[in-house]
Amino acid sequence: MSGTATQPRRRFTRPVPVSVNGVAIASADIVRETQHHPSDDPDQAWEQATRALVIRELLSQEADRLGIVAEPIADEDGRVETDQEARYRQLIERAVVVPSADEETCRRYYARNASRFRTPNLCEAAHILLAAAPGDAAARRQARETAVALIAALGLRPGDFAAMAIQHSACPSAGQGGSLGQLSPGQTVPEFDAALRAMTPGMVHREPVETRYGVHVVRLDRRIEGRALPFEMVRARIAEYLDESVRRRALQQYVSVLAGRAAVVGVDLAPAAGPLVQ
Repeated sequence: MSGTATQPRRRFTRPVPVSVNGVAIASADIVRETQHHPSDDPDQAWEQATRALVIRELLSQEADRLGIVAEPIADEDGRVETDQEARYRQLIERAVVVPSADEETCRRYYARNASRFRTPNLCEAAHILLAAAPGDAAARRQARETAVALIAALGLRPGDFAAMAIQHSACPSAGQGGSLGQLSPGQTVPEFDAALRAMTPGMVHREPVETRYGVHVVRLDRRIEGRALPFEMVRARIAEYLDESVRRRALQQYVSVLAGRAAVVGVDLAPAAGPLVQ
């Protein structure tokens, strides 16, 4: 008997027959559709693929009932719809009327979500990078000891930071005295971001900051607070977001109406997750 431990197999529910008003959705078609619904859980991928195919079948049957004839159009890049895509679009344009967000609605959303419409806070910072691979314990220990010594020296001679960066730093910023320029949140690795948030301008971090790149001596030079973006600058973005949100809800409601009138077997369309039509 081999001593190698085996990994537990993922759960995968045996597929059940799926149909819409007696029209079967073939398992082979569902398998092909799963490539458009990637998931670590094969059951979830299967369910999402099944839902997508059932919804398309509902739309196809309704387009047939209404006698909709495909009139494909091309996008700005010259790509032409398939006949089926055209029929979906024409059906939805005919059945789902979505009002556009007016000025008052956009302004109300802007006022209620002011924090979303600001420029990011910025930091001006500098560092000295003492390179050490994460798995090299000896190099890490040496880098940390050097960083501690540099921080102590800077406590006595803060003006030596640029010279120390030129001499010790393994970052290309050494040529600029360690200066990293202006940094927005998320632009650096999480440990570096966290160190900057805890600092006040003009301060050298009291402890070395360790990241996957090595050990850093960090100085925060300046904070620049974000500013509110004027409504006129973001009005189009807000309107697009609100229109799309309303469109998705209206489309979900329309599909629910179609499903309520149909005999759908093998899938529950109640939880509307992901794109309804791809």
